[in-house]
Amino acid sequence: MDNERDIETDLKLSSGDYVHKGVKVALSAIPFVGSPISEFFSVVIAPPLEKRRTEWLIEIYQRLQYLEETVVGLKIERLAENENFISTLFYATTIAMRTHQHEKIEALRNAVTNTLIMPDVDANLQLIFINFVDRYTPWHLIILKFLDDPRKFGENRKIKYPNWSMGGSATVLEHTFPELKGRRGFYDQIVNDLYSNGLINSDSFLHTTMTEQGMFASSPNTA
Repeated sequence: MDNERDIETDLKLSSGDYVHKGVKVALSAIPFVGSPISEFFSVVIAPPLEKRRTEWLIEIYQRLQYLEETVVGLKIERLAENENFISTLFYATTIAMRTHQHEKIEALRNAVTNTLIMPDVDANLQLIFINFVDRYTPWHLIILKFLDDPRKFGENRKIKYPNWSMGGSATVLEHTFPELKGRRGFYDQIVNDLYSNGLINSDSFLHTTMTEQGMFASSPNTA
């Protein structure tokens, strides 16, 4: 908690404050409408943006501290030399500022830290994934994670499944997410999107009848 308070103090004195003041002055100079726009920026836009930025940077820094303790050779002070990390961080930050959705922010944080955990991952693929996060809905990310290992996903959420003899992956999906029951068109479109972008290798498995083992298999060969 002390570290978090220290970071918050540092952020309050950041250059972002001077940028904010500069924007406000510029808006105030617009004839006739400058003052209302300036007040709108100060009251409605600036506070949530600053809050999002602070929360995002605190979480990134805390994750970096954890990685520094667990990844051999990783030193936070040397990250300025890691061009892949810096590019990914800057790119992910601009997208994180545009959303309040937890699933998307979590995926962006993972993309940033993965540049350090898996340094051999192609930087271009990393940026493509970040673009997907920007374009996708939270349901795309949730279902993608679910398809990677449906049974493990359900167990982590403490979901109890019946003893099915036969069925399809859609049966497991709707049991895991009751809010998707009767919304086949919606989740079929999401699976089609994931397939079209190469994140899964098929979009025709959800409604195929198979054994219980097949129902809980990664569906299929999640990329």
